[in-house]
Amino acid sequence: IIVGMSHTNPTTQWSPRFPQILLLGGSGQLGFELKRTLAPIGQVHAPSRSEVDLSDQDRLVRCIRNLQPVAIVNAAAYTAVDQAEREPQQADALNHLLPKLLAEEAERMHALLIHYSTFFLNDAATTEIYTESQPTNPLNQYGLSKRAGERAIADACSRHLILRTSWVVGAYGHNFMRTILRLAASRSALNVVGDQVGAPTSAPLIADTTAQILRQYLNAYGKYGSSAESEHSQQTEFPFGLYHLTAGGATDWHALATHIIQFAHESGRQFMLKPDSIQRITTAEYPTPARRPQNSLLNTTRLQKHFNLQLPDWQEGINYLLKIGL
Repeated sequence: IIVGMSHTNPTTQWSPRFPQILLLGGSGQLGFELKRTLAPIGQVHAPSRSEVDLSDQDRLVRCIRNLQPVAIVNAAAYTAVDQAEREPQQADALNHLLPKLLAEEAERMHALLIHYSTFFLNDAATTEIYTESQPTNPLNQYGLSKRAGERAIADACSRHLILRTSWVVGAYGHNFMRTILRLAASRSALNVVGDQVGAPTSAPLIADTTAQILRQYLNAYGKYGSSAESEHSQQTEFPFGLYHLTAGGATDWHALATHIIQFAHESGRQFMLKPDSIQRITTAEYPTPARRPQNSLLNTTRLQKHFNLQLPDWQEGINYLLKIGL
């Protein structure tokens, strides 16, 4: 197995000697972690925006067909939730039309497509923890675009995994944890919404889980994804489909912000902002262009059962990120 990244022109014909993995969105907070976790599995190709513009469908198709990847991992997305209310077409292009194209190409070459989706498909009409079988009812344009992407993948690609997640935080990129730490350096008081419930999920956890699932897929279907290559594949029915992937437990944004600052102070970092200076407010007191579900909890039983995984509570991932980031 080749460990590491290739920075060769992505339209070049690749050697079929090793499993080829195409990663889109490699510069994001999740993509950064995926480059780490997928590297031991195969040869990871994460073309930059200058190499492959995702809006250039012809160039993207050439890249995919030249590479002939065993798996396409799509971490690219339009994630500006509020901005999507003003730019629904741009959100749809990345969250719906791009996954549709990837699904069609994956189906054509019998490749696996791994795609990440969101809790924003829920409307919080219930206080229950959402399962994969419950109907969706997005409250905003971002959620609508992501639901359209999910449906397009399910319609076009037989070998697909859609991983819905929530409240993603990482050591890099833009996320709630990094915003709180930035504000804590210059503010002595902060108002944070406390009536939205979810499970903060670290990018490393999502990336580690993705790698575990991909390994299981290659064990079932052979090194290059062909069922003929595995002596067990004829008896193995890989559990493709939709899964929820979040950390365990539950919290709210206010409690999460308090945890972050408390941990930082206990670790010796001195911020202007103190834990008891973070005030709890309601969603109504902090209006945003896009409506948000108040209940973002996703049931992960199906994922843990089918892939024999155990997902840790959210505090473990947050504390890990804080330890390496403070």
